[in-house]
Order: sequence, then C-alpha cells, then structure tokens
Amino acid sequence: MHDITDGPERFRRDVFPARAELFARLATTHRPRTLFIGCSDARVVPEMITQSEPGELFVVRTAGNLVPAHGSGPDGVAASIEYAVAVLGVRDVVVCGHSGCGAMTALVEEHDLSAAPVVAGWLRHADAARARASAVPVPPGSSELANLVRANVAAQVRNLTTHPSIARALARRTLALRGWVFDIATGSIDTVHPAAAAA
Repeated sequence: MHDITDGPERFRRDVFPARAELFARLATTHRPRTLFIGCSDARVVPEMITQSEPGELFVVRTAGNLVPAHGSGPDGVAASIEYAVAVLGVRDVVVCGHSGCGAMTALVEEHDLSAAPVVAGWLRHADAARARASAVPVPPGSSELANLVRANVAAQVRNLTTHPSIARALARRTLALRGWVFDIATGSIDTVHPAAAAA
C-alpha cells in the first residue's frame, strides 16, 4: 500500500491533467444523480463498484450502512440525505450493504463492545434488522451473517422513508429507492427489492 501522503501528488501529476476539463466543469457544477449510502468499510468503494465519474455520486458512508430513522435532533446522516434530495435533486438513493460486514458480524457473533460504547450505541440502529432476520429461517446455502446483511439493507431502506425529504420525493414520484448487497469476493451485486423493504 502506498503512503497516503504520496497520493495527492500523484493525482495532480498523473491523473488531474487528463481530467482537467471535467474538474473545471465540476468546480462550478454539482449535480449528482444518485445518493449512495454505503458502509465505511475500506473494501467497498462506491465509485469503483458503480463505475461512476467524479460528480455523479453523493456518498454517505457509515458503519454498517446504517440510516437512523428521522428524528428531531441534529444528525449528520439526516442532513446529508436532506441536502442530496431536497437541494441537489438526486433521482436515486441506494443503500448498499456488503459481504463480510464487520458491523453485522459484531451483531451476529455478539461481540463484546464494552470498549467501544459509541459503536455499540450506533449499532442499535440495526435492531429492526436483527429482529427481522431472527424471525426468518436462514435460506439454504446462505448464512446467518448474509441473512442479517440483507435484512439490514431492507431495514435501512425503510428508515429512509421516515425522512421528510424522501417521503415528499417519493410522493412526487421523482425518486427511486434501491437496496443492494455487494459481494466482495465476486464483485456481484444482489438486489434487495424495495417491496421487501416495505414488508
């Protein structure tokens, strides 16, 4: 792995000159079409997975790709969702979970998170997913972890619908919600259908 401090210089020297026209346009225009809510996991790179150019995705990354239901207090995730939908006018929102998710693994294996109380509190946003996953038999050829990852994506899509900006855009039919599970080993995307998220 390269030294992080080398990256910016290599970018300016080797990448930027060939893309200078794109970045000149982006300097005055910010019109992404998709809000991508993914996990903070370093192995999951939204722009690479979707083959998107700079400026095409508005990205929010959280541990476990969790989306808290709308609340009254300040919330960086909620602010990013509102900005993407109400101000930037994105047309799609993707919640993307992934195989081998550390957050979901911690829940399935009941890790002791007493030394990480903020993480433990954050993972409570997956309580609905845990309840749903535990009520459904693990499909043949799957695992408890894979089952929870899927249930979690569905639960987070449901949580999205509690946000006023999302609800308004859905009512106007100007927004589509999508749930995905990315398999790191194969590069495949499995769709979690919105109908499953509404169940």
